[in-house]
Amino acid sequence: MADAPALTIRRDWPRPSEAERAAFRDAPTGWVVDAQGRRGALDHRIRPVTRATRILGAALPVWSRGGDNLAPYAALRFARPGDVLMVATEAFETASVAGDILVGMARNAGIVGCITDGVVRDIPGLDAVGIPVFARGVTPNSPQKDGPGTIGLPIVLGGATVAPGDLIVADGDGVVVVPRATLAVVGAELAAIARKEAEMDATVQAGAKEPGWLAERLSRPDVRFVD
Repeated sequence: MADAPALTIRRDWPRPSEAERAAFRDAPTGWVVDAQGRRGALDHRIRPVTRATRILGAALPVWSRGGDNLAPYAALRFARPGDVLMVATEAFETASVAGDILVGMARNAGIVGCITDGVVRDIPGLDAVGIPVFARGVTPNSPQKDGPGTIGLPIVLGGATVAPGDLIVADGDGVVVVPRATLAVVGAELAAIARKEAEMDATVQAGAKEPGWLAERLSRPDVRFVD
């Protein structure tokens, strides 16, 4: 009986084009969520651990056994400029899955961000590398490099399915996954969201004390007053 592989690798897949990414270039994550039916954000515990927070790129999905980072290192060979290293560890928190050496090499390979549901280390070094890193936390404990793991196959990370080539948008509020198949629809909806947000901001600046829709909503029969 053959041994299970240490790594299972898909070597290439389509990425979003520059034209497909353009609509998302300056969009906050909250707008992106609103543009795709109020969903798509990863678990709120996956937070930026670096000063840099803004990410826009294509998902390079990796699954790694907890306490091991062979797969994330091997993924660097198959990265393209503009990729985001997405490392699922099933929320393993006992040992780090990435540090400043791995992330520095990732930057050198053109990767624009690293996101994991595990933990990382070397925060000063990560800040010096300069690309954003998101994780559930930080520990100095180091990992093994034995596998098993997968590269370029769909993963579940922070409660969301991440497929290779999905668009990843991240900022200080969190991380949002936009499936590659829906990029055109979500991108088009973002224009309407931007207009709506601008109108609401103008209302606040004009001194509004409540939203315009609130009075009608409070007049409905399912609202009960007890005074």
